[in-house]
Amino acid sequence: MLSRVADSMYWMCRYIERAENTARFIAVNFILALDAPDPNGAQWMPLVMVSGDNTLFEKKYSTPTKENVMNFLMFDTDNPNSILSCLTSARENARSIREIISSEMWEQVNKFYLLVRDLAMQARTDFSVIANQFEMFTKMKLSAHLFEGVMAATMSHNEAWHFGRLGRFLERADKTSRILDVKYFILLPDIADVGSSLDNIQWAAVLKSASALEMYRKTYHRIDPVLVASFLLLDDVFPRSIRYAVSRAQRSLASITGNPIGRFDTQPEKLIGKLRSDLEFTDIKEIFTTGLHECLDDVQIKLNDIGASVVETFFTLRPMEMMQFQHQNFQTQN
Repeated sequence: MLSRVADSMYWMCRYIERAENTARFIAVNFILALDAPDPNGAQWMPLVMVSGDNTLFEKKYSTPTKENVMNFLMFDTDNPNSILSCLTSARENARSIREIISSEMWEQVNKFYLLVRDLAMQARTDFSVIANQFEMFTKMKLSAHLFEGVMAATMSHNEAWHFGRLGRFLERADKTSRILDVKYFILLPDIADVGSSLDNIQWAAVLKSASALEMYRKTYHRIDPVLVASFLLLDDVFPRSIRYAVSRAQRSLASITGNPIGRFDTQPEKLIGKLRSDLEFTDIKEIFTTGLHECLDDVQIKLNDIGASVVETFFTLRPMEMMQFQHQNFQTQN
């Protein structure tokens, strides 16, 4: 298949997953802020840290207030990871492969984009109105879920579909690792808070940020930081755990290359196989002994390496391919 199609499918799904993740953890913080107002921004700045856009935020905004953080993460077009920026890019990728995706997929991407664009226009007029609309987050999450369901139900599960699925699960694993890392490493500056009611509320918020609270309680019943970390890192059946997402990304990669899992011909297969093995042949006690932050930092680095390797292996035109492409264009023109 054309690398252009694979590239667009991969990034379209990554951007939609990124937008949905951002909407979800803003929504969780929105609820927390109602119970514990935070005029100094300590509760909101970690959301920017999750996205990794601290430097850009600090250049544009003086303080991490609720309004500033929400605007930056939702509508700021200077922020390439804002929800509006992600959906603009996802829509453009979808438009470029209209002949590949189903019409239902295109309609759902377009509806999602228009929903957020209209909210952004309202925000420019009066942001205070937007800042108090919790239902908009529910609409965003449902829009992303609808896209995922429509894609699964209306598109052939061929190479293009697997590239989209690969992008979605790599993005999901990355965001879950970042949410967990920020809670463990940043949100509790005082050791005295560990084990307190505030600590339990925040760990429950981490689970909600990954839509994991209900499934966690059905499994473990009580909030325990070690069990929460284990559930989000190592659970093999919950769809937003890092281990589950990596295993599904590996399956799609194997479907693309045609190699059985455990064998590899490409660098992405090698890297994702190593990461999946690391996650399968460890336990939470070993992780906490080494350090949860260090483990999550290592996972993020490996996920970044996998993503870069996917782009280099499947999407980047090599010199010989570029020469052939130019030659074909020359023949067509003449």
